[in-house]
Amino acid sequence: MELQKLQSDPQEHDEMLFIIIHQTYELWFKQILHEFGRMRLQLQAGETFTAIKTMRRVLTIMKTLVAQIDILETMTPLQFNSFRSFLQDSSGFQSRQFRELEAMLGLRFGKGPHPKSPVLWESFLIYLTSRGYDVPPFVREHEHGLVFSPNEHVQEVLVNVMNHDPEAAILCELMVDFDEGLQEWRYRHVKMVERTIGTKKGTGGSDGVEYLKRTLFYPVFPDLWAIRTAF
Repeated sequence: MELQKLQSDPQEHDEMLFIIIHQTYELWFKQILHEFGRMRLQLQAGETFTAIKTMRRVLTIMKTLVAQIDILETMTPLQFNSFRSFLQDSSGFQSRQFRELEAMLGLRFGKGPHPKSPVLWESFLIYLTSRGYDVPPFVREHEHGLVFSPNEHVQEVLVNVMNHDPEAAILCELMVDFDEGLQEWRYRHVKMVERTIGTKKGTGGSDGVEYLKRTLFYPVFPDLWAIRTAF
């Protein structure tokens, strides 16, 4: 109950919804991190079907994350602004777990943490290598955005996988499903924020909607998208 203590004075009814939704997001972020931590090990061990099962669970969680925005959008801008000033510097922008998830995916926006463990794509390339594919060494290059670059050699391997390795191809398509789902969640989140606070600064000190827009349509598995033109 202490974690749902309203900060507004006088207490505003809709603050509870805001708190519950964001706490629920944090729980789901924690679960996705937990699942992807396991999936990295499954990929590195060459376990196709257990990795597929794990990704399918993550995809179901992603659908829940997107659906929760519908609940939050039942709150009008006036209702949100009735308690916004009491949030101080709290913000979704400051979600440490979401920053950790981005790092696990090889993303680094702004001052996000550098990934220390293998990113998910690195584990996937290890998986392909274990299946006999000639995958080039993984090289971390970028300071911002993705910590790796799209690679034409990897794309040639992926085209081969999609044409001749149906088990690994299923896994590839599930990874695209997740990538699309993450971009969908970002878009819905941006539009929800825009309709609620317009172009105001975020409570955590970010540029608000403008910052969020810069994260849109940024695939975490660009090689899997690039090969669409090869079919």
